[in-house]
Amino acid sequence: MPADFLDLPENLPVPEDDGACDRLPGARVPPIALPATSGERVDLSSLPGTTVVYCYPMTGRPGTPLPEGWDGIPGARGCTPESCGFRDRHAELTALGARLFGMSTQSTDYQREAKERLGLPFELLSDEGLGFCRAIGLPTFEVEGMVLVKRLTLVVRDGGIEHVFYPVFPPDTHAAEVVGWLRGRGTSRKGER
Repeated sequence: MPADFLDLPENLPVPEDDGACDRLPGARVPPIALPATSGERVDLSSLPGTTVVYCYPMTGRPGTPLPEGWDGIPGARGCTPESCGFRDRHAELTALGARLFGMSTQSTDYQREAKERLGLPFELLSDEGLGFCRAIGLPTFEVEGMVLVKRLTLVVRDGGIEHVFYPVFPPDTHAAEVVGWLRGRGTSRKGER
């Protein structure tokens, strides 16, 4: 795997909190079934217990250049290191009673390649048609004709948004931040999933 996808360049612009997610805590997740890399469809609103959904703009693919000026877009760079961080912390998240998904507006086929290449032990969800992003009002941005979700993480509990991490920076240490938040919450119950 090329080091340029795993390593974050120095001096990346830090995303600012523009308030786009301020109204999300306490909101209900829309009942929309998203296609997963497993071939199943997942309705986040119907899942019991705690679900962590990290939303990312797009993973790079070996041999395919990133969009022009990608490193200059605050919060754009770092999807592969972020996914690898969640991969490496997956067992801790599970032990804390949380299920985990990644979500982007990339196609399921594109995501499936990334899941296999990175060895992710969890599913990636596709909102390629932007139905989920629009229904819940997630912040997006456009580059080279693609509409991409901004990097954020939703902690969903019994179909309601309990907490939102936004903006997320740096992405490579974000999984540890989520694990720390869940530990501090102190509401993990034995058998909860």
